[in-house]
Amino acid sequence: MTEQAKFLTAGKRVITQEASALNTLADQLGDSFSQAVSLLLNAKGRVIISGMGKSGHIARKIAATFASTGTPAHFVHPAEASHGDLGMMTHGDVVLVLSNSGETPELADLVAYTRRFGIPMIGVASKPNSTLLKRADVSIVLPDLGEACGTGVVPTISTTMTLALGDALAVALMEYRDFTPENFREFHPGGKLGARLSKVSDLMHVAQSLPLVRAQTPMSDTLLIISQKGFGVVGVTDTDEKLIGIVTDGDLRRHMTGLLDHTAGEVMTASPATIASDALAEEAVAIMNDKKITCLFAVDSENPERVSGIIHIHDCLRAGIV
Repeated sequence: MTEQAKFLTAGKRVITQEASALNTLADQLGDSFSQAVSLLLNAKGRVIISGMGKSGHIARKIAATFASTGTPAHFVHPAEASHGDLGMMTHGDVVLVLSNSGETPELADLVAYTRRFGIPMIGVASKPNSTLLKRADVSIVLPDLGEACGTGVVPTISTTMTLALGDALAVALMEYRDFTPENFREFHPGGKLGARLSKVSDLMHVAQSLPLVRAQTPMSDTLLIISQKGFGVVGVTDTDEKLIGIVTDGDLRRHMTGLLDHTAGEVMTASPATIASDALAEEAVAIMNDKKITCLFAVDSENPERVSGIIHIHDCLRAGIV
């Protein structure tokens, strides 16, 4: 076997073992998981998550996932907790403690503090008779399946299961609270995810920027509006300010002969495509791509005939959506 083949074999073995471990974890998940979710839902304060070493890294990620999905949470380092950070925990909080062995000495002060002051604690470990799980209010036992390294000393399978368990808790909480993508964006406005969750109303041009004319507006004036506003189109409204059509460059070409003798209402394309202002900007991009257009009028969600803005494909590009 070549060196490259050995590398590939090792990689596949680790991933296969960890995937198998996750299936075992799912099969063994029981009442303690439901009890943990109920305890977290009933927390009046925050969720404090702690762990040492690799479990600490997993704890940080779980805390970040909780916080971004509507469950206030933060990570407390167990060593720092012994030197003042225990004050970060108070009545109303719930503590989630991670330790594969359940005997991590650095966790002793933190665990003792929760017991002394009656702060609910969820313990996660692979040893059901460990100190952590014996003292926890809710104990979640991870399957004791060793580690993918073969020697049992490098946290691999155990950390993968703990990470997946944290995700399972977060999603269960999300589903109970009906947490939506719009809610998620409130906690995650930056980056690609934030861009994908932008609404049309976040990007659209409004008020004086809108290229709008009445149906009876002469085309000479209509051309000036198209030029001044810079969108390459103009929306046509009736006397009640309802959008009834749009004038595009295609309409101008079709009426090139005697164009200035017409009104906007005579040149326009009726019933233009629109999008609700509270829709996701991704939906606007999909419509523009499908119809091969570069901009789209946004309408009020409660009054779909009333124009509230206009969004251009360049707005979406700048926001990182396309």
